[in-house]
Amino acid sequence: MAMEYHNPVLLKETVDGLNIKPDGVYVDVTFGGGGHSREILKRLGPEGKLIAFDQDEDAVANAIDDSRFLLISQNFRLMKRFLRFYGYKTVDGVLGDFGVSSHQFDVAERGFSTRFEADLDMRMNRGSNFSAYTVVNQYEEEQLRNVLSNYGELRNAAAMARVIVEARKDGKIKTSEQLKSVLKRFLPGHKENKILAQIYQAIRIEVNQELEALKEFLLQTDEVLESGGRISLISYHSLEDRLVKRYIRNGLFEGEPEKDVFGRFEVPFKAVGKFIAPSKEEIKMNNRARSAKLRIAEKI
Repeated sequence: MAMEYHNPVLLKETVDGLNIKPDGVYVDVTFGGGGHSREILKRLGPEGKLIAFDQDEDAVANAIDDSRFLLISQNFRLMKRFLRFYGYKTVDGVLGDFGVSSHQFDVAERGFSTRFEADLDMRMNRGSNFSAYTVVNQYEEEQLRNVLSNYGELRNAAAMARVIVEARKDGKIKTSEQLKSVLKRFLPGHKENKILAQIYQAIRIEVNQELEALKEFLLQTDEVLESGGRISLISYHSLEDRLVKRYIRNGLFEGEPEKDVFGRFEVPFKAVGKFIAPSKEEIKMNNRARSAKLRIAEKI
């Protein structure tokens, strides 16, 4: 049975960005509800091929019955390995829509949303034994502080980590409500939702190793794309977007590339236009789109 997923963000712009050739081979590394994939298939001819990735078992229910389509139930950090396994050395375009899907946010027991009382989970891959519960209950104080500071960009990260470690002495923190209660002093009424969202984001990124996976994936795009092939990538927070932007600009995630004596340097991609943000109309229709940034680049 197909799962309920919301409208894909920046649908036309993201697929337009791939500059699709009817007989090309394309990859959607964040299949989810299949919205972007269906749009790609509409533009492919009978010889075209689309390979999609999604590590969340719920996404399998949305698999598309089309001989040109293949869904691989794996994390996109394994893109190159599985493309090679299925006989694809190079492809013509790669699409990614990062972050948590609307479906994952809306299913209370997955623990992604601050709106619901739920066990501390947040696993995108439910086959993993490593969850939000592990981070909150087993991490040392310094590890917790780093997670909250680096991934949540929380000013009170050190104090929050100390309070969590102290609270654990009286028993495990098992649910979102218990975690909220432990951190109550850091959640003033007018800012509660914003700060909670930062805390959840930090823990979720750690649980799913999201930034490491994104870096591994980005480095593989250079290896799997044909010259002239495109990447079309949507990010939802500055940590992701910074990695995508720097990789497109410099071929690196930090620092500057080595320059020759003339001050020139080689990079694998050239940006196609500036980043694209959703229109006011789209944000009104789909609130999840509000923080989205789409960046498109072409393999040199």
